Amino acid sequence: MKRALSRMPIRWKLTLWSAFLIFVLFIAYNTVQYVFVEKWMIGQEKTQTRQKMNDILNSLLEKETGFTEDELPQIRTLLDKKNANDQLIRIIGQDGTRVIAVSDGIPEEWVAPAPTAKTEIVIAGHSGHSLLVMRSPITIHSFNGTVEIVKSLDQFKRLTEAILRVFVLSGLGAVVLSGLAGGLLARQFLKPLQSMAQTMRNVERKGLQERMKIPDHEDEIATLMKMFNGMMDQVERSFHQQSQFVEDASHELRTPIAIMDGHLSLLLRWGKHDPAALEESLNISYHELARLKALVQDLLVLTRADKEGEIADNGTLRADRTILNVVGQMEQLHPGFTFETAFIGFEDREVAVSERHLEQITTILLDNAVKYSEAGSAVRVKGSVNGDEAFFEVSDCGIGIPEKDLPYVTDRFYRVDKARSRKQGGTGLGLAIAKRLVERYNGRMIIRSKEADGTTVTITFACRLQTDKREVDSNDKAG
Repeated sequence: MKRALSRMPIRWKLTLWSAFLIFVLFIAYNTVQYVFVEKWMIGQEKTQTRQKMNDILNSLLEKETGFTEDELPQIRTLLDKKNANDQLIRIIGQDGTRVIAVSDGIPEEWVAPAPTAKTEIVIAGHSGHSLLVMRSPITIHSFNGTVEIVKSLDQFKRLTEAILRVFVLSGLGAVVLSGLAGGLLARQFLKPLQSMAQTMRNVERKGLQERMKIPDHEDEIATLMKMFNGMMDQVERSFHQQSQFVEDASHELRTPIAIMDGHLSLLLRWGKHDPAALEESLNISYHELARLKALVQDLLVLTRADKEGEIADNGTLRADRTILNVVGQMEQLHPGFTFETAFIGFEDREVAVSERHLEQITTILLDNAVKYSEAGSAVRVKGSVNGDEAFFEVSDCGIGIPEKDLPYVTDRFYRVDKARSRKQGGTGLGLAIAKRLVERYNGRMIIRSKEADGTTVTITFACRLQTDKREVDSNDKAG
């Protein structure tokens, strides 16, 4: 049974559960209502019987009846007036003998006489008939006896049975209607999920471009559908990026391997006996091997930068000095360039980026500035703090980037001028690595450029006031 329920479609589960819950609630409500109505009606019957008993006792006491043979006709007339349909009024002596009785539809043998010393009211039965019996003692002069009122509850019983039948039939109708309504509601609620499942099947058959149609209304299902479409957009972008990455990586790896293969084949055939050809082939092969090694290293760095869940290092104190150290190294490597620096506001600030990654980002930006600028031109490096953000800017006077290429320069292996970039030794991964590292620390990188007029790269990180003055002072002394 449990396995059958687990295999049942959600639509049927929702339908059955909704019908079951509505049925239980309906039965509980009708049961409470039925019990209340029954008790209320019986209470009304008991109240009316008590009032009638009080009227009879008061009338007998007012007349000071002695229950003699001469008085019995008057007593009978009084009891006839007090009696009603389906009711018996009987007066019995202390020993249980019948003194007088009037009846309308109830035989005396249905209820045996029973003297009592206190007022009592009970529900009795006889041959399928339901009876309400009330007894009350009476004492007048030397007469001690009991007044009995027996009232038929058959009409009340038929009424309650009719009410019960109505409740049962309405309960069955409610189950049927709730089942239909539950089915319609389940179908309506599950329609977006079925549409999502169909979209997934379409994705499997037709490709990642399939999307769900978002309804006009705003609810949790619409939000789920939007999230699904957003996830599919991201999956499609990731798939295309991955495909492009594989193609670009294959192309980049193929070129140096093909060059090395050609020169090594030349040496194997005849070049090893020619000193000039041998030296040239070895130099070219070594150069391509170095480029291949740099490419592999950049790929490893990019993979680490893309890795999710990696815990970021601590922030950097005096980020300006970290960048100045990198600028000093670049000055030694490229003495033909002029490096201009200007930093302000970093004395008591901690920038939310690790020192190692800040050095790596700065090195990439300065290396690009040198590669795509003419010797003797200036490279400007600036830094400033504005509130809780730190800004770093690297500008050059190089060849610039065409406007149409700006959105793609941070893509892996993208080159504006492929021939020139390869000649200058680039792998096309530098800006991609820099962007991943900046985004890892929730920073921003903005590239502004104009062809033949230089490029400016601005990176922004969060920063905070360093409260530990001793640490700042120790860094100042070390500097």
